[in-house]
Amino acid sequence: MEAQTSNLPLWILLLPLLGFVLNGVVIPLFKRGFALTLPAEAATAATLPIAAAFVCAIFAFMAISHGGPLVITPYKWLAIGPLNVDFSLKIDRLSGLLVMIITGVGTLIHIFSAGYMSHEPCVGRYFSYLSLFCFSMLLLVMGNELPLLFFGWEGVGLCSYLLIGFWYTDTEKANAGKKAFIANRVGDLGFLIGAFILFKMVGSFNFDMMTAKFAEWKATGTYDAHLVMFATLALFVGATGKSAQIPLFVWLPDAMSGPTPVSALIHAATMVTAGVYMIARLNGLFDLAPDTLTVIAYVGAATAIFAGSIGIAQKDIKKVLAYSTVSQLGFMFMACGVGAYQTAVFHLMTHAFFKALLFLGSGSVIHACSGEQDMTKMGGLKKYLPHTHFTMLIGSLAISGIPFFSGFFSKDEILYSTIALPGGHSAVFIVGVITAALTAVYTGRMLAMTFYGQERFSADVRSHLHESPGLMLFPLYVLAILAAAGGFLGVPHLLGDYLGHMPHHLGHWLAPVVPERHLPLMAVKLPLHEAVVMIGSSVLAIVCFTLGVIGFRNKQSLTDYLSGIAPIQKILEHKYYVDEFYAMAILRPLAKLAAWCADVMDKLAIDGAVNGVGNGAKRLGQRLRALQDGDVQSYALVMAIGLAFAMVGLVVLGKSF
Repeated sequence: MEAQTSNLPLWILLLPLLGFVLNGVVIPLFKRGFALTLPAEAATAATLPIAAAFVCAIFAFMAISHGGPLVITPYKWLAIGPLNVDFSLKIDRLSGLLVMIITGVGTLIHIFSAGYMSHEPCVGRYFSYLSLFCFSMLLLVMGNELPLLFFGWEGVGLCSYLLIGFWYTDTEKANAGKKAFIANRVGDLGFLIGAFILFKMVGSFNFDMMTAKFAEWKATGTYDAHLVMFATLALFVGATGKSAQIPLFVWLPDAMSGPTPVSALIHAATMVTAGVYMIARLNGLFDLAPDTLTVIAYVGAATAIFAGSIGIAQKDIKKVLAYSTVSQLGFMFMACGVGAYQTAVFHLMTHAFFKALLFLGSGSVIHACSGEQDMTKMGGLKKYLPHTHFTMLIGSLAISGIPFFSGFFSKDEILYSTIALPGGHSAVFIVGVITAALTAVYTGRMLAMTFYGQERFSADVRSHLHESPGLMLFPLYVLAILAAAGGFLGVPHLLGDYLGHMPHHLGHWLAPVVPERHLPLMAVKLPLHEAVVMIGSSVLAIVCFTLGVIGFRNKQSLTDYLSGIAPIQKILEHKYYVDEFYAMAILRPLAKLAAWCADVMDKLAIDGAVNGVGNGAKRLGQRLRALQDGDVQSYALVMAIGLAFAMVGLVVLGKSF
């Protein structure tokens, strides 16, 4: 279908920017600073624009469902020689889905923040960062040029640093923000290298021209396979930073230091999925690099099981969810690695629903427990927080893959794709099954340690226990509905036949942008029928979730069952000592190198050169000062000598007087 010219993409982009300007500039000017901004004013100034953007997104969604993509090019951004970049915004089937998630879930998180952050000082600064983040994320998904995507890519990185380190007076929280910023910069270097190679090969950064060129290469085979592989690997390095995959995953768990609504927005529904979106957007390029796809599949599988095993030993409720996010992102990359880009986007959508719900639910628990995050100091909260418990139960069932909640559909589709598609791998499938079992166990454990069993909180916490206000519960119930029913947008073909030939709505929706990968009834890599995978994964999820709930009602760790595995428990609690290894292998050597450069290069070489010039000028001045002694005869002698030298010079040069 032909593109439609529309102002809707521009409105959707600029409305969150308006929220940033109001909270970041206008209101502080009138209030003489962030500290005097009222929470209600800040929340209103940020929430209304993002809500208006969501309304515009609905209209845009309706427009592209009946016609072509919406495009607007307000102006030409760069024109330098062969480099021509338009400030072009485009909403197609893929970006339209992401825009709905960003603005819709973003609006709910803004509403939740209005209650959660109501007692915080400088709340205007918080909401200004939140609005700027939404603006950057929308630019990332709507930009029709790779530099625009990268501009938004960098913008969300900056905003994550600001939001994670919002309580910057706390050294630990400030360091977490810096860690996120630096880890993302490492990945961004790879992204830039891949982008430059891509421009060299295609001659344009425009996604439409790239897509056409990729199709031409695939049809004719006239492309440099090694260069394509190198470009895709470099782009994937960028994705590992933004989407927290091995080896650059270490920033995301520490990012839990920020306010809980930040975790829900950045680390569940938007920023961390940017890498998955980028690969899905450039699916035509990655299809030309099967070796890169294999790397992506195995890195995703390794990340999924690695983070899942850590999550089962954590005591901090937000850390459990953080490692769960890393693990679920690994699932998405597993799907991308076998060519199931639609399935990856499907899980991206369902994950946005249930993980945002779980993060906001954990915020409700923390809010009720006076800031306590340690699950070993909770227990028995069900009767005190019935609404929070009910909604978190739905989110837990969804992420565990219990039929027929949203996670069941998308996770089952990923597992089957890893063996049913030609690019599938048996090892990836087996790792995926084990990870799915771990997910159900640690989610059930989190739910049991928080809401069931004996009460372990102090009398002081008990005296302040209360259910969250309606302003915070409303987003929880909306997300609970989406987490429960959102999976029916992607009912697999086998199950759809039993449900009255229900189609895979999301697959048909994305088909014009992300090609469908039809799953055969019989797998290629392993002789497993789709029904076997579906039934088997369902039984496994139910059993493991039940074990997690029952087994940890009044127990808190694996060592409560088997004391002999205490060393393993310790390794998992310390996250395989990856941070310690990075500190030893990278950070300390770099610190020593920096100290050496400061002592030798800076003090001796640079300071020596600068000080040497200064001292030389000082000594020369002292010598020349002797000539200024006030004796007229000395001045006349110097003038005579100078005149003599001038005359000799003119004679030597052959000049006449």
